Amino acid sequence: MAPSSNNGSPLDITLVDMSGQEITKGTWNGHCKVHELYQAAYKLKPGFLCKLLDGSKVLSPQSDLASLCQSFGHLTVVWMRGAGQKQLLSDAFAAVRSDGSVVTWGRARGGGDSSHVGHRLQEGVVQVVGNGSAFAAVKSDGSVITWGRADGGGDSSGVEHQLQEGVVQVIGNGFAFAAVKSDGSVITWGNLRGGGNSFHIEHRLQEGVLQVVGNSEAFAAVKSDGSVITWGRALDGGNSSRVEHQLQEGVVQVVGNGSAFAAVKSDGSVITWGDADGGGNSSGVEHRLQEGVLQVVGNGSAFAAVKSDGSVITWGNLRGCDDSSHIEHRLQEGVVQVVGNGSAFAAVKSDGSVITWGDADGGGNSSCVEHQLQEGVVQVVGNGSAFAAVKSDGSVITCGRADGGGDSSGVEHQLQEGVVQVVGNGSAFAAVKSDGSVITWGSALDGGDSSHVEHQLQKGVVQVVGNGMAFAAVKSDGSVITWGDAASGGDSSGVEQRLQEGVIGVVS
Repeated sequence: MAPSSNNGSPLDITLVDMSGQEITKGTWNGHCKVHELYQAAYKLKPGFLCKLLDGSKVLSPQSDLASLCQSFGHLTVVWMRGAGQKQLLSDAFAAVRSDGSVVTWGRARGGGDSSHVGHRLQEGVVQVVGNGSAFAAVKSDGSVITWGRADGGGDSSGVEHQLQEGVVQVIGNGFAFAAVKSDGSVITWGNLRGGGNSFHIEHRLQEGVLQVVGNSEAFAAVKSDGSVITWGRALDGGNSSRVEHQLQEGVVQVVGNGSAFAAVKSDGSVITWGDADGGGNSSGVEHRLQEGVLQVVGNGSAFAAVKSDGSVITWGNLRGCDDSSHIEHRLQEGVVQVVGNGSAFAAVKSDGSVITWGDADGGGNSSCVEHQLQEGVVQVVGNGSAFAAVKSDGSVITCGRADGGGDSSGVEHQLQEGVVQVVGNGSAFAAVKSDGSVITWGSALDGGDSSHVEHQLQKGVVQVVGNGMAFAAVKSDGSVITWGDAASGGDSSGVEQRLQEGVIGVVS
């Protein structure tokens, strides 16, 4: 859209995803700030972050709508954390404010202390990404600022000159970062063995990269010609030479789990590589992965593929996650979604029922609540060792490790209705209700007990984010409330004055 000043006239704006599909549309006053559009996007995917593009230009949240838009236009939403992307558990938080500044807290070495780059985080930040060891901030001018554990991606001085402009997206794995630039090139830094060094394939990353995906210690890049380039720890998928001939064209999606990758091709087939025991070897089900695959989901070290006929295929090796034979007859049709946690899977079927398998203690055995999972489930969320199912009536059913969130009996009466979102961290859950209140359960020390901030969580919460051992809630007034392990971000008192207003999102 061409810039135009419209003196505050109403603006009809449609938000679309990168494929052009409409996400939402509405009318905003020209005097509004762009951060109101960010908030509209966040409400559609609570707990996710995004950036907004006007053509190829990243929109700053503090910009005026009137200076950017004509009377009607489309803005592109780029989600920074996809539903299928593995969440790396950190011990710090970073909050992005509407003025483009960043506030951090939690364990200093993990990114909670950004003081040495604080002067560069005062304005212009449009995206922050964490990898469990460090953070990277993308600014509106396309530059990148990093902090946190130096050998985990917090020190980008070696490639600083390449990160001065043009970056449109940053992706983290467990120990490194990869930045995709507007010209389709990729810049990497962090642990050299874990994906921070892409020198040996640098010539193949100079142009054409559309997507980069990370697992624990490797990366995979999908190019515009449908080919895939990999680097990082060889055993975890950084070396794809065994299947290189199958990755030359046609790849439309790559998914990582803890130690392997799976690529879905345009013909519906799946190619895997990485740790054989962790899902990198799918030879046992290869004949069933030749066509029809719509989605692949990973957990700690296994994969599950959903096919166009609604059936599910599993492979890998983690405490029985690759073996769904005992419930295979229930996975032959009707599956619309699969969710993984640390060591199990849960499948939601078109009739609203849920099937689980994998590590029994980690949520793979849901027999104790099976009668409550026969119908009405609209969403399942996993944490490290449990699942929480949200039903159409707003109630929540849980299974898995009792002290990790699988037992919600202590707050059961509060989970009977009105829940619109559930978020997990390492070993607890937080549910946001339609009245803006928050209910928590699971490991008390890790955020399952929010009693000391309960009075602040009675209304107004619009987003909750979890890291390894704590939670942060963003309220409608832009303030942030935290609880859980103090050192991991549950105590934000040191930056409390900067979290009273203006926060538009939190990342971990």
